[in-house]
Amino acid sequence: MSILLFGVSHRSAPVSVLEQLSIDESEQVKIVDKVLQSPLVTEAMVLSTCNRVEVYAVVEAFHGGLSVIGEVLSDHSGMSLGDLTKHAYVRYSEAAVEHLFAVASGLDSAVIGEQQVLGQVRRSYAAAEANRTVGRVLHELAQRALSVGKRVHSETGIDAAGASVVSVALDIAARHLGGLASKTAVVVGAGAMGALSAAHLTRAGIGRIHVLNRSLPRAQRLADKIRASGVPAEVLTLDCLAAALADADVVVSCTGAVSPVVSLADVHHALAHAPRDEEAQPLVICDLGMPRDVDPAVAGLPGVWVVDVDRVQHEPSAHATAADVDAARHIVAAEVAAYLVGQRMAEVTPTVTALRQRAAEVVEAELLRLENRLPGLERAEREEVARTVRRVVDKLLHAPTVRIKQLASAPGGDSYAEALRELFELDQTAINSVAAVATAGELPAVASGFDAGPHPQRPGDLPRDRNPFGE
Repeated sequence: MSILLFGVSHRSAPVSVLEQLSIDESEQVKIVDKVLQSPLVTEAMVLSTCNRVEVYAVVEAFHGGLSVIGEVLSDHSGMSLGDLTKHAYVRYSEAAVEHLFAVASGLDSAVIGEQQVLGQVRRSYAAAEANRTVGRVLHELAQRALSVGKRVHSETGIDAAGASVVSVALDIAARHLGGLASKTAVVVGAGAMGALSAAHLTRAGIGRIHVLNRSLPRAQRLADKIRASGVPAEVLTLDCLAAALADADVVVSCTGAVSPVVSLADVHHALAHAPRDEEAQPLVICDLGMPRDVDPAVAGLPGVWVVDVDRVQHEPSAHATAADVDAARHIVAAEVAAYLVGQRMAEVTPTVTALRQRAAEVVEAELLRLENRLPGLERAEREEVARTVRRVVDKLLHAPTVRIKQLASAPGGDSYAEALRELFELDQTAINSVAAVATAGELPAVASGFDAGPHPQRPGDLPRDRNPFGE
């Protein structure tokens, strides 16, 4: 197994670092293309969310592959390699599998158990698959991760409260405003997060919503859905942001823009046109963008309360119950073990198939030789001899081939496949051909977040006190 993960997330880095590393959808393709320029990397996929950037790759050599990914992300972010690695984590082989399964299950999210990350994993995989940057290894890994995530959400109560970054942020806003009923909201950004924000606001009884987005048709579609739910909604251009803020009680901004959308001047204008003294309700701004949508200086203004992702992840409601988390982790652990067994057995299968093919070739050659030596044998006699020889060979091969698959399912099982190749002088080219035929053209369609604080060292993890780029 040669899966390598290089990542930076809300657990390992401050928001400022995540902002520098932030990768939008168009940049993901460029990042992967640069990584794949190295002969040391054969497959790659980028998972970029509001609180993580992770590159999953299949590499020929650990240190070489790690250096390639680190250098590409360093160039992208403008950070030195040394500064970047201070905030990075690296997982290899089994630990990389475990991490992705945990991420897809919501165990590594700012809000434990939130479901949005499962869709983000799906979209990242779909983009990589569409660009043909994933092969058998990452395809099977991503598909299994999606399946594990769905299983965790269906079999545990990890998301029973329906918590998400959006819902937790709006719960905080509601506390500061004495509830959201009949209030006026501004939603900046009409993507998935904007739609989720509008849904939560609607359920909270918001009075009306202004929707602002660069693409007016997209904003109009979201506004139509809001109106259909019975809440008045108005579409505005981003040029109208300052005026909209003056009319707002709560703002949710989640655009994915590369620079702040809500400026200090915009909020000064809002405060000037809708004065809020100390006894009045504050203007609550939920900044859920990555990079940040709101100028950091806004948080220092009187009468303004800014809720960002850092604030959300420290909220008690952002954490699932210990029992649900434990149940989710047990599922992830079992799925990791099953996946690894399957991978080990899949790796030995071409060797077993090549052995049986070799045996069949020997049988056919000997039968032909017999026919040449004894041309007078009756057809029924020749067929009985052929059946007998094939039965003998099948019985001789049955026990070792079954046993080799059993042994291969355990850690270090690949050594048994190597022994089989040596003992029977199997050609590696033939084995590779069998493997290629088994996987070619069989990729199915796309199927419908683990460092939860300090944990014991696991196989595949790098030592915590070691620079991953060192030798």
